[in-house]
Amino acid sequence: MSNAIFQVPAPLNEPVYNYEPGSSARKKLQQTLQEMRSMVLDIPMIIGGNETRTDRQERCVCPHEHSHTLANYHVGEKKHVEMAIVSAMKAQAEWAAMPWEHRASIFLKAADLMAGPYRAQMNAATMLAQSKSAHQAEIDAVCELVDFLRFNVYFMQEIYAEQQNIHSPTVWNRLEYRPLEGFVAAITPFNFTAIAGNLPSCPAMMGNVCVWKPATTQIYSAYLTMKIFMEAGLPAGVINLIYPSGVEFSEVVLNHKDFAGIHFTGSTGVFQSFWKTIGNNIARYKAYPRIVGETGGKDFVVAHHSADPQALATALVRGAFEYQGQKCSAASRAYLPKSMWPDVFERIQAQFSRIKMGPVEDFENYINAVIDKKAYDRIKSYIDYVNDSDEAGIVFGGKCDDSRGYFIEPTIVLTNNPNFKTMEEEIFGPVLTVFLYDDPHYKEMLEVVDKTSPYALTGAVFSQDRSAIVTACKMLENSAGNFYINDKPTGAVVGQQPFGGARASGTNDKAGSKLNLLRWVNVRTIKETFVPPKDFSYPFLEKDTQ
Repeated sequence: MSNAIFQVPAPLNEPVYNYEPGSSARKKLQQTLQEMRSMVLDIPMIIGGNETRTDRQERCVCPHEHSHTLANYHVGEKKHVEMAIVSAMKAQAEWAAMPWEHRASIFLKAADLMAGPYRAQMNAATMLAQSKSAHQAEIDAVCELVDFLRFNVYFMQEIYAEQQNIHSPTVWNRLEYRPLEGFVAAITPFNFTAIAGNLPSCPAMMGNVCVWKPATTQIYSAYLTMKIFMEAGLPAGVINLIYPSGVEFSEVVLNHKDFAGIHFTGSTGVFQSFWKTIGNNIARYKAYPRIVGETGGKDFVVAHHSADPQALATALVRGAFEYQGQKCSAASRAYLPKSMWPDVFERIQAQFSRIKMGPVEDFENYINAVIDKKAYDRIKSYIDYVNDSDEAGIVFGGKCDDSRGYFIEPTIVLTNNPNFKTMEEEIFGPVLTVFLYDDPHYKEMLEVVDKTSPYALTGAVFSQDRSAIVTACKMLENSAGNFYINDKPTGAVVGQQPFGGARASGTNDKAGSKLNLLRWVNVRTIKETFVPPKDFSYPFLEKDTQ
């Protein structure tokens, strides 16, 4: 692979549209929502650049109005996984040989298409099929995905430019960055259109070929993303978009000799099962597969008694309940000083009094629906558990209604047990559990925060006392891969806060940074000797005549 010659300028983060009343952007988005709601799409798989349909179809629905069908997608089988792999491997050699700047141009064009003519469609698709508000869709489906594409091109350039600077006389040393030998499997979640677009495009950008399986509840926007990649000039077979079951997908992919890596965002249990299968199959593969994954979180907010109560209250409302808590980074457990709670809770209630819940088409709604019936039932079971417990109680919200859409009120649980079930287990919904501690026991509370959960994704500390912040940074250094000081633990920005966690939260390969792209290349060291030796002998072999 040639070194970087062309200079791609450092990108700026894509500006966020506010969609304020009367703005042209708001009118355009509202019009696009109406148009897309009025159609029922037929969504095929994309294998080798071709639309692939099957005899079995499933519905894409609006979570906030589950009787409304947005599209019917064609369900794949094992044979379609095999077809996708064949297609990817067929495209591999030519794609890997393409000069990096031409691969880059494809994804830069895709970014401009998403930020420009397809902006409203990307947002509307994410709003309708994933029940995101206009703001949550904007920062995800457009801004973050566009940032991933543009910044990853810049990081790619930096990687290719890194060379050895130490040489011997008559020797030239250089590095060659090659794609992996095989295909990469991308398994993507429902909750972020940006993650879904980044996981296959990131390895592809580095010259790899991919087989992409999105979550079924995100197929609607994944298909649009794929169509934009193709319009931008992505060659057939480089990324193949398929919709089989998870079991059928993994059975084919993880047993294939050309499996070179997995780029995953999803549940901890699924990721751990993949890791185990890959280990058991290790002798089958041409090379050791790259395993990159971001899984769950049980993200915390801990406050010192010096914290600003208004900033803390706002961080809890936004951090725990934006996008209905369906973020792996969402605040799910909070540890607050007893002295602060009455004031903080009053401020939270004051903000909740202005919050509305309902369908995404009404831009006044801050809270929308959770993703599907399975998620609704799981989240509701935790609320029911709290209602039946003598160790905790609901102090705000808790009502659930799935008659029209999967709506769950923002719910705050107060517990007297720091190891209560909802303090330890990932809920992935709009439920925040609060534990109150005696003000002098701040350090002891930090120990509890660190030991309570197997996850280590995000966390935040609130304090106006710098020594308390320093103490938290040190004691919680392994508790969160993304750590926030006086801010909510969500909203990492590409290029600014590389995202990822350790422990049970994943491999911490930091999406949105050069570190992640390095996982998708093999490095070859080349030593060229201009004046090679002509005889085997060394000076030490000469006869000692003294």
